[in-house]
Amino acid sequence: MDTLGFLIVDSARMLRTAFERRIAQAGLGLTPGEARALLNIAGADGSRQLDIATRMGVEPMTLCAYLDKLQALGLIERQQCSVDRRAKRITLTKTSEEMIASVRKELAVILTQATEGLSEENGRILLETLTVFNTNLQASSLLQLTQTASDEG
Repeated sequence: MDTLGFLIVDSARMLRTAFERRIAQAGLGLTPGEARALLNIAGADGSRQLDIATRMGVEPMTLCAYLDKLQALGLIERQQCSVDRRAKRITLTKTSEEMIASVRKELAVILTQATEGLSEENGRILLETLTVFNTNLQASSLLQLTQTASDEG
């Protein structure tokens, strides 16, 4: 099992490094962090800033800097949350579609290289397996947070 853990961590690190290099060289006018933020927003349009930061694994202030740039470029809007007036919901603008397509195109090149030699079936199995893996880790993390909160309360 140690080998599986190392393979997953190493693969994630190499994928992130390749993504950062590719975005930096693509001439899109975005940093890799801004590109990641944009893809995360696209995946959950209308999410709160805090939820996006949590999903990305970055501090809220780090995300705030990314959002400032994305907003200045006209790619996102910050809107008042109807449930919590202190929170902001992040939504995409129509002008973001082209940029999102460009970032996804760069990511697709990396993923095509990374999965070269995998059959279509093995690619599907990899996707399904990693989805279950991530779901299990998220559930475990949520359970730990809940237990910690109840222990402190």
